[in-house]
Amino acid sequence: MNTTTNSLVQKLWNYCNVLRDDGMSYGDYVEQLTYLLFLKMADERSQPPYNQPSIVPAAYAWPTLLARDGDELFDHYRHLLEKLGQEKGTLGLIFGKAQNKFQDPAKLRRVIVDLIGAETWTILGADVKGDAYEGLLEKNAQDTKSGAGQYFTPRALIQAMVDCVAPLPAERLCDPACGTGGFLFTAHNYITAHNKSLTRDQLKHLKEKAFTGYELVQATARVCAMNMLLHGIGSEKSVPVVVGDALAADPGERYEVVLANPPFGKKSSTVIVGEDGRTSAEKDTIERDDFWATTSNKQLNFVQHIKTLLATHGRAAVVLPDNVLFEGGAGETIRKKLLHECDVHTLLRLPTGLFYAQGVKANVLFFEKKGASETPWTKQLWIYDLRTNKHFTLKTNPLRRDDLNEFVELYQAGNRRQRQATWSTENPDGRWRAYSYDELVARDKTSLDIFWLKDESLADSDNLPAPGVIALEIVEDLQAALAQFKLIASDLGEVVEE
Repeated sequence: MNTTTNSLVQKLWNYCNVLRDDGMSYGDYVEQLTYLLFLKMADERSQPPYNQPSIVPAAYAWPTLLARDGDELFDHYRHLLEKLGQEKGTLGLIFGKAQNKFQDPAKLRRVIVDLIGAETWTILGADVKGDAYEGLLEKNAQDTKSGAGQYFTPRALIQAMVDCVAPLPAERLCDPACGTGGFLFTAHNYITAHNKSLTRDQLKHLKEKAFTGYELVQATARVCAMNMLLHGIGSEKSVPVVVGDALAADPGERYEVVLANPPFGKKSSTVIVGEDGRTSAEKDTIERDDFWATTSNKQLNFVQHIKTLLATHGRAAVVLPDNVLFEGGAGETIRKKLLHECDVHTLLRLPTGLFYAQGVKANVLFFEKKGASETPWTKQLWIYDLRTNKHFTLKTNPLRRDDLNEFVELYQAGNRRQRQATWSTENPDGRWRAYSYDELVARDKTSLDIFWLKDESLADSDNLPAPGVIALEIVEDLQAALAQFKLIASDLGEVVEE
């Protein structure tokens, strides 16, 4: 971060700490900032030199907040949130179901005048605004009491995934489970950093058409919309975030790139009926003829949905839990279809301790959609094992982008045909090796849950990790096992309480 960003982040945090004493959580603080920032930026756009008509009705525009104080300000702010939440389009997205979480009118006035009002946000660079806001979101994710971390993907992992997929200026990119928008703005930053001479049309495409996110939770979608705006994506009149269940239907749009970390968990809010015709007895039934198999496993449904979203030769990078790699039944059907109809070329096995949701063992699957073919498109699956003998924690040893350097280099984004394995019989500790299509389908249930490195902690009792690390790994293994048993019980018709 540069000096301007640092000072802005510090300023934002100083106010947050004041409000926490008043009982406001990080999440509430970010949300209130979102409302006020939107109003301030819309007002700035209506002033010279922009002179753009504001989409905010004059009765609720930024100057109406500056003109009030005390209880009058409090009443007006509450009324403003309610009225703007009833609007359509971007206003409805930002202010839908909005509530005033301030307890003290004087503190609300301070945030309006001293924090938001003291800056001219429109002239600040997208890197400054975006980094500052992103810093708030990361802090919010670390606040375990709020549960916000469940949708927060480590930024080092997002960066590495984007570096491998290498999006281009003219492409369209989608995240069907976008959370706060990390994949979308990182892809935007990648394109602008790697293409210094973008034309006016390309810049317009990047701002207005290139990115689309779907988010189920209204409050998260609101934060995502603001994150996009601050990073230079979309405008006050048009924000590329759709609120709703991405799995509900095929949207009809096709994208060259899909990047996603679908939510971990068993149930979708709806029941999916696949081409095999099976469904479970719940009220909301959705016909998805494009799905290969019917399952209530949300991640398997996202894999099928992402395959649908991709244009031919479109490429995807998706974070998926281990069970997607080995689960039988629908899981096996989906893996076989994916290997046949797509080029499933890379699997990154992620270490534990990366996610705020405990007990998650995850991977990144990279694949490319292909046209109809009698022979399978997948020839080789390259696997990089970043899990065995690797120990990360969220606080003391978080994953950094440098930890993924070797993987990104070996991935060979520019020319995957030049890949060279680091594993061999002479070098059994190599983390990068390939498996042929025939080897994959010969495995039980076409399991992609493959590992070959020797676990040092099992082989060398003198070289064990610290007791705290061992205890944490045991907890994560037990939680992962419990999650699997819940899936089995649920599939057998038992009601499992979360």
